[in-house]
Amino acid sequence: MTLKKTLTIAGSDTSGGAGIQADLKTFQEHGTYGMNALTVIVTMDPENGWSHGIHPIALDTVDAQLKTAFSTGVDALKTGMLPTVDIIEMAGKAIADSGIKDVVIDPVMACKGEDEVLFPENVDAMIKYLLPNAKVVTPNLVEAGQLSGKGTLQTVEDMQAAAEKIHAHGAEFVVIKGGKQLKHDKAADLLFDGQKHYLLTSEKTDTSYNHGAGCTFAAAITANLANGQSVKDAVLNGKIFVATAIQHGWKLNEYVGPVMHGAASKFTKPKVEVTEL
Repeated sequence: MTLKKTLTIAGSDTSGGAGIQADLKTFQEHGTYGMNALTVIVTMDPENGWSHGIHPIALDTVDAQLKTAFSTGVDALKTGMLPTVDIIEMAGKAIADSGIKDVVIDPVMACKGEDEVLFPENVDAMIKYLLPNAKVVTPNLVEAGQLSGKGTLQTVEDMQAAAEKIHAHGAEFVVIKGGKQLKHDKAADLLFDGQKHYLLTSEKTDTSYNHGAGCTFAAAITANLANGQSVKDAVLNGKIFVATAIQHGWKLNEYVGPVMHGAASKFTKPKVEVTEL
């Protein structure tokens, strides 16, 4: 039996809910063989309100990991937190040189629970080195506002305008992940294929246990692409997967609750509606 090979170029979430941990769990749930190139280690301080510490990996170590992974013949990959301009540039050039077509760029700019963009100087580097390589780019509302120059996004119309700007930077498909800040009565995400906008909606889950949801969504899309799905199907099924994971999120400690990455194989999946706008 041969498995499709999926790679995550991302950071390590020491608490296990997001980053490469979420990606590898999601890859496994989708029947692919997951690999990783670690770019940064994120720690949390339990004596200081779970504040995040950011510990980038040395550039030569990142380079060695990328060479290792790409030598195996990767079918699809995603990026996550890339903490420095140098690492963004290195990853972007390595992806371009690899010739891999199924590339999902998750332009992580902040940790869950942290309000400010951690590395605002990286936005230009993402636009230059990552977006031109993207089959799919999956920003949340804050990240989409930064990449598009549109600032705060609050409505579906805002998301549409931002998606068109981001598409112009070179990404083939744009998926903007909605959130609690979005003025909509459903859990809504937007897909733009360069011509048409599609709104994907499901019932909202009233929970704060959603740590790792964004990484999980992007990783599910990546695995679905590796398994031969079209982009639209990969995104739809990715949303179903993450919506199920959010529904069954659980409390890790007093500070955080992650999504349940194995929920889709155990519980009834929610309905997701797709509407062309």
